[in-house]
Amino acid sequence: MAQATQEFGDWPLKRLMTEVCGSGHKSADDLTRAQATEAFERILAGEPDPTTLGAFWLSNRWKRNTAEELGAYVDVMCDRVEYAEPDADPVDCGANYDGKGRTAILGVAAGAVAAAAGTPVVVHSGDRVPTQKQDAYKHVLDELGVHTELTPADSADMVDETGFGFYYQPAFNPAIDDLFDRRDQMGVRSFVNTVETLANPAGASVHLGSFYHLAFAKKVVDTFVESEFHDLDRVLMFQGMEGYDDVRPGYTKVAEWDASGDNGEGSEGASFDDFEIETAEYGMDLEEDDLAVDDVATDSAAITEEVLADERDGAFADAVAVNAALRIYAGGDADSIEEGLDAAREAIDDGSAHDVLEAMREF
Repeated sequence: MAQATQEFGDWPLKRLMTEVCGSGHKSADDLTRAQATEAFERILAGEPDPTTLGAFWLSNRWKRNTAEELGAYVDVMCDRVEYAEPDADPVDCGANYDGKGRTAILGVAAGAVAAAAGTPVVVHSGDRVPTQKQDAYKHVLDELGVHTELTPADSADMVDETGFGFYYQPAFNPAIDDLFDRRDQMGVRSFVNTVETLANPAGASVHLGSFYHLAFAKKVVDTFVESEFHDLDRVLMFQGMEGYDDVRPGYTKVAEWDASGDNGEGSEGASFDDFEIETAEYGMDLEEDDLAVDDVATDSAAITEEVLADERDGAFADAVAVNAALRIYAGGDADSIEEGLDAAREAIDDGSAHDVLEAMREF
């Protein structure tokens, strides 16, 4: 990584460690927006030595980042992202870039179904991102014969032509991609694993993501609010399998934020609500083990092909339909998950979902 030539302020990472955030998870202080901004600018410029950078990332992990810090990190990143907005306004699906290792990736199939039902979808990922370096969106699309190493402009065209778009991290977010080796040496996740999923390269007004705990979903929403770059209308997050954007079978919590709506105080304003769903009530009466596969990329691609061609029923078909319903609902094209599920099943039954896949291949 090239060494920094730009001028910075008064807060090199070593000083932040000794005076602010490096004293342990109980006594550490949070960074101000200005400090967090300068820290990430230094990191992306390649200024900190590897030891100091690793210590800074680890101290952030120990103390847990605030939404203000994450918002600053997001804005520094976004200032370096190459954005390409399609004419359509898609749902931005921000799955964890380091992928899945046990269960099928359903988002390609679900996204194609949603697109066929009239809800454009964008997904984005890198290639074997630390720490897990497991299969992500790119690898399933590669197995399906879809071009993935696209320029951002081509990705935007893909959305408008097919309803489904893939953005490749090294192309639209090279500053984060350049951190690969240092992240790999860390061996554990850092805040970079969070903020890279929030890049929103298509400039969508709706974000769909996943969480392990509801508190994290609230923090992601607050991060978007704190971000001076993003101006979202809606965020929908749910408990995902392996932290990915595939809804977990069974009892699942869903978090929903609207920039304008009933704020619960009898007036218009931003609202944050959460509700519970039992996926069995939507035809997804199965366990997570029912969605396990041996080879994530290869098997997920085969499942995608079969479900979209309406040649497979059972657990995977039901899971794809429910995940498509969440995307349709997130995009505002259905007033309920039930309505989204009806639209998803119709798109599979009438062949339009498979038509989207063929269009993706031809693009």
